[in-house]
This record gives sequence, C-alpha cells and structure tokens, in this order.
Amino acid sequence: MSLAYAELRPGRARLIPVRNVQYQLREWGDASLVAPERPLLVLTHGWMDVGASFQFIVDELARLEGPARHVVALDWRGYGGSTGGGADAFWFHDYLGDLDTVLDALSPGAPVDLAGHSMGGNVVMSYAGVRPARVRRLVNLEGFGLPESRADQAPARLAKWLDELKEPASLRSYDSVDEVAARLRRNNARLPADKAAWLAPHWSEQRTDGRWHILGDPAHKRVNPVLYRVEEVMAGWRRIEAPVLWVEGADTDVTKFWGNRYPRADFEARLAQVPRVERLLLEDCGHMLHHDQPAAVAARLRTFLA
Repeated sequence: MSLAYAELRPGRARLIPVRNVQYQLREWGDASLVAPERPLLVLTHGWMDVGASFQFIVDELARLEGPARHVVALDWRGYGGSTGGGADAFWFHDYLGDLDTVLDALSPGAPVDLAGHSMGGNVVMSYAGVRPARVRRLVNLEGFGLPESRADQAPARLAKWLDELKEPASLRSYDSVDEVAARLRRNNARLPADKAAWLAPHWSEQRTDGRWHILGDPAHKRVNPVLYRVEEVMAGWRRIEAPVLWVEGADTDVTKFWGNRYPRADFEARLAQVPRVERLLLEDCGHMLHHDQPAAVAARLRTFLA
C-alpha cells in the first residue's frame, strides 16, 4: 500500500441543491477571499473524473500565492458525490444548466474565473459563449470538442442508443482501494503512486458488498444520441468575450479518442475563431495534465488570472 499524497491546502465537501439533483462541491477557502481582481475560481472535471482531481493544482497555486484564492471544483451530476437524478442517460446541455445554477448560487453578482478539463473544457467554452458576462477569465485544459457529425449518422446513432437502453449499464468494481489506485496508474503511467493513493478513495467508495465502486454513474457510458453540430458549437465559441488560455500536453494523442475522424487542422480552425486565445504546450505531459504537470499548469494559471 502506497503512502498517500499529503494536501498542502486541504479542501472540504459542500452539498448544494442544483435543479433536480444534489451537487457536491469541493471547496478551498471561502467567499471572504473574493475580490474584483481575484474572483471565485471554478474548476470543472472531465468524463469519468471527479472534482477532487484538481487538488494537486490547488496545492501548487497555494505554493505560489498562499491560500489567497476561493476555489470550488464541481462534481458533475452522476459523478463523485453528486447524485444523478435516476437518469438512464445524461445530456450535455444539463451540464450547462447545472453550471449556471451553481454560479447563481456562489457568485450571483460578479463574474468568475472558469476552468475545465476535457469534457469540462467543452462545457465551459459553450457556457462562456452563452453567458459571456459571467466569465472574467476562461481556461480550457484539452477540451478539444468532438469530430464533426453528419445528418445521415443520426438513425444509426439513435438505434445504438435505443439498443443500449435495453441492457443495464455497469462499471467494474474492485477488491480494494489499492486496486483502484493501480487502475488509475494503468490509465495514466505518469501518475505518481502517492497521488494515485490519494485519488483512489475520492474516485471510488466501498459499498455494502465490501467492494470498491467507481463514483461515476454507469449510464455515462451510453452513447449520446444527439449529434455534435460543429457550427452550433462554434457560434458560441465566437461569442466568448473573456480571454482564453488553451493548455495541452505535448504527448496527447487524440487519435486514441477518435482515430482519424478529427484532424488537427480541424481543431486549429475552430480555435482560431475564438477572439482572444493564449496557448501553453506542456512537455512530458499527456491528457491528464492536471495530474501530470500540476506545478506548470498552476504557474501559468496564476499569471493568466492576474
């Protein structure tokens, strides 16, 4: 059993009602730290992740500036400590509705600094285009978007979704929390053993059967029957008013996600439509850059937010 990572700035869990579900937030500091030049920083995680994943970046920020910032990380609905509402499928637009509700509760009268990783990066980009006045600074950590879809793909996609609804969705469970930590390291070989040991009990829980279960609703695995319409997404990206920081790992291989269906040139053409973008490429880093290079992300984040 590995010795778990020790937090420099421990967070605490906070539950709030959000639409038809209960959300768990992980919070560092409180509203007394908020100032016009240092607003609330909201962090949003990716698919099959949890808000606690940002602990390492929060700690590196604290190393640079002390515990000076109010930071909140969401567990999206059906992840971590947030309930899923009994849904048999999850919809992208619900994340935007949830985020809007959370910001209304936490910062109703002032814009926030908003960051998202992967799926969370896609959510915050769409949100900032719809609610541009609510976002002061925007950080996208490898939220590439998805390959362009075609209308003729709709019937097969919908049929696959209908077929998947007939079968119960499930996720593998584990004998011990150490097995969960090992799974995290198989997913990402750069993740140090101490951080995997810390993440494992935040990423999973032991249930009455004695086994450890991933804190992600298995319904998230079902295919989304709604096509990804690039022009609709880009209409939002073009309306973003906040400065945007785009961060990616030099070793990220997007062909593992989509094969050759989403060429790099397509992504570059999309990012070029965002009005104000700064870029950061991190060496020795893959898709889980908040785990691989938290110090480098935090250093640039601090400069960008200032």
